[in-house]
Amino acid sequence: MVKKNNILVMIPTYNEIDNVADITRNLLDLNIPIDILFIDDNSPDGTGYKLENIKGMQGQSIVHVIHRSSKLGVGGAHMLAITYAYAEKYTILITMDCDGTHDPKDIPIMLEYTKGKWGHDVVVGSRHIMGDSLYGWSLWRKIITNVGHILTEFLLKMPYDATGAFRLYRIDKIPPHTFYKIKSEDYSFFFESLTILHINHINIVEIPIKLAVRSAGHSKLKMFDIIKSLCVMIKLRYKMEFDRWSLIA
Repeated sequence: MVKKNNILVMIPTYNEIDNVADITRNLLDLNIPIDILFIDDNSPDGTGYKLENIKGMQGQSIVHVIHRSSKLGVGGAHMLAITYAYAEKYTILITMDCDGTHDPKDIPIMLEYTKGKWGHDVVVGSRHIMGDSLYGWSLWRKIITNVGHILTEFLLKMPYDATGAFRLYRIDKIPPHTFYKIKSEDYSFFFESLTILHINHINIVEIPIKLAVRSAGHSKLKMFDIIKSLCVMIKLRYKMEFDRWSLIA
C-alpha cells in the first residue's frame, strides 16, 4: 500500500455493495487530499470484489482495501484502522459508516476544528445538538439512539455523542498507547474509546450533524449487540469507580 496524503478516511464494510462506489465518489468530490481505507469483513454480497475494482480505477495510492477473513466486529475494524494510521504515519484519521448516513460534506468542518494552536484532537459528529438530526428515521432507531446517549451520560459521565462512528482523530497528537486500553471489538468500541480518551484528557469537541436515512441495505445492529453493549457499559462504569487506574494510559 502506498501512502500519498496525510489524512486517512476509514470505512468498514459488510454487505455494502450498493454503497461503496457512491461514498468513494462523494469523498473524492470534496477535493481534499485524502487516502481512503476500506476494511471489508468478507462480505458475502461481493463488496470486497467491488472494492478491488474501485481501487483499480482510482489508483492504489488513493484507495486501499483490507480484506478480513470473516465478520470480526466493527470495533475491531476501527482499531485496525487506528493501528494502520499510526504505522503509516498519517496525521489525521477520520472514521465513518458506508451506508450514506454520514455526509462527507461534514469532513471539511471537522478539519477546521483541528487547526490553530488550540485545535482539538478528537472531533465527534453529534446527533444530539440539532433537534432534527434524526429526521426520517424510524421511531425504534430514534429510541435506541437517544437511550444510548442518556445511558452514556448517566453511567459514563460522557457529555458527548459516544455511540456514533463519525469521528476525526488527530493521530499525531494522541499517544498511541491511549488506544491500547480499549478492549471492545464490536459496537461498544465507540463509547469505550471515547470514555478512555475523555478520562485521559484528550481534547474532544462535538459538531452537529444531520443523519441521513440509510441509502441502501439495512442496519447491522441487533438486540444481542444492544444487550452486550449495556453489559460493557456497566463494567466500564465499575472500572471508573473502583479501578480507574486501569483506564489511564
